Amino acid sequence: MFGMIGKLRARVDERERLAAILVESTRALPGCLSYIIARDVSDPDVLWITEVWESEEKHKASLELPAVKAAIDHARPLIHGFDTRIPIDPVGGIGVALRGPFKAA
Repeated sequence: MFGMIGKLRARVDERERLAAILVESTRALPGCLSYIIARDVSDPDVLWITEVWESEEKHKASLELPAVKAAIDHARPLIHGFDTRIPIDPVGGIGVALRGPFKAA
């Protein structure tokens, strides 16, 4: 399993448009187990993206999908920058199968 948490900064007053593009473009991503776009509650220009994939290879392959490439092109003018990008190793939770030495309570 592979995951990523990213902080995406939108251009001023463009966060909602950017969020809409991201939500629409993530409806069908082969190998994606979870893709959550969230508004930062303290910064009106920031979105947090939390994603979980079957593998890092599936994540990389998604960037070659025509729909994802089109969404990136559409979103690019609304993006001011990427402040944070943290790879993670998901171990379980709602929507993600349990991995590792954990047992259900």
